[in-house]
Amino acid sequence: MPADEPLMPPPIRAMTAEDRHAVIGLLLGSEPWKRLGHRMADWDRYFAPIPAGRESYVLPDDAGVVAAIAVVRRHFLLGDYLELFGVAARARGRGVGSRLLEHVESLVFARATNLFICVSDFNQPARRFYRRHGYQEIGPLPNLLIDGSAEILLRKTTGPGMRAEEI
Repeated sequence: MPADEPLMPPPIRAMTAEDRHAVIGLLLGSEPWKRLGHRMADWDRYFAPIPAGRESYVLPDDAGVVAAIAVVRRHFLLGDYLELFGVAARARGRGVGSRLLEHVESLVFARATNLFICVSDFNQPARRFYRRHGYQEIGPLPNLLIDGSAEILLRKTTGPGMRAEEI
């Protein structure tokens, strides 16, 4: 390959049990998970060894180390729900999150018209990120995870979940 030819970024792939340690490390050291009180025991239960009944994707960095994780729960409110989305602090601001989110959206919107996400009201960087990607804030869910804070339900849509002729 010529020296001036750009390197292909690592492919997004399904999470495997071998990714578990790296993914948990990524989440343990990241906000909002620390503020929300997630501990090693919580992540051990969730990733046992991968999230059960969900689609889980990782995006490795150039060294092959997991830089981002996405977990999708299917069949939620006439769409799917992005249950967990995390980007390693070292990878933020480099397009890693955008690339993984666009991958998830391409899969979800091939089968459904809605993708939902919750984001903590105090997590302004995440709220800006999702707004830039076309998500609309639907409303708050007060005291859902921690007292005094709300989770904001977000939605991106390609249209209604049902057509008029289906009603």
